[in-house]
Amino acid sequence: MLTHTDQLTPVDPVIPQGYQPERADWTIDQGWHLYTEEDHNTWKILFERMSFLKTGRTCELFDRGLLELPLESTHIPDFKVLSERLMPRTGWQIVAVPGLVPDEVFFEHLANKRFPSGCTIRKLDGLDYQEYPDVFHDVFGHVPLLMYPVVADFIQACGAAALQAHKLGQKDLLERISRLYWYTIEVGLVRQDGEIRSFGAAIASSEKEILFSLQSDSPNRLGFDMSRIMRTKYWIYDLQQSYFVLDHIDQLTDLVRNNLFAETAVGLLDTHDISVGVVTASDQVLHRGKGSYHQEKQSCAVAA
Repeated sequence: MLTHTDQLTPVDPVIPQGYQPERADWTIDQGWHLYTEEDHNTWKILFERMSFLKTGRTCELFDRGLLELPLESTHIPDFKVLSERLMPRTGWQIVAVPGLVPDEVFFEHLANKRFPSGCTIRKLDGLDYQEYPDVFHDVFGHVPLLMYPVVADFIQACGAAALQAHKLGQKDLLERISRLYWYTIEVGLVRQDGEIRSFGAAIASSEKEILFSLQSDSPNRLGFDMSRIMRTKYWIYDLQQSYFVLDHIDQLTDLVRNNLFAETAVGLLDTHDISVGVVTASDQVLHRGKGSYHQEKQSCAVAA
């Protein structure tokens, strides 16, 4: 749900220009009874497709979360029911929002164990990749890992650190926390049993990105380094040129326990940013990408 981007922002298909929220926290009613048969069928198609594609590609904790919630393939979940299942486990709840919300609103929800989810679902002609998060991305991609403190506590800590930075007017600090959130919770990879698996929600909810991030020779796959990630720009509306790989999922717990977010980010305020796709001399390079995907896109854009 992050609003930040280093690309030209496409027109939001959900929130009209000049939209004024009825509530200060931007929450709305999910309106579950308003979903159509087509909406539920789209969820079913996406659920079955990604359940097949995730086999051997998503981490064990994500797979377990899908089963323990559980999420059903037959219909879009009711957020109230999901919240009732999450609360006893980690104290989290799902709240409905109209689409992308301001960063300060987004992080305030996370800091208070509320995950803001969009309500609408993508159209059938956009199943493989969605520029904007929808209910499938937010629920299928994020909610299974909110069942476990190792991820849920990390997300809350990101929210708290970012919210504090916003309150202090420290935009650079907020940006660095946003990058950490993006490269872990949205597009994070992790080692498991000698392989690289996904735990990021943008990957787990996208046919295009799950194959690209794990199997394509185009992107870089680099070892996880929080300082490096906080200096690295990212793209929110396209596939990444670099993905970062945790050695194990418990690294997230170590970061929270040692309260390293703000301290690390503050220490980087006078450093230069690293552009997307750049590999530095200090990187642990697991796979050096060829960059063919983005080179082709750039060539097409110039030709147009």
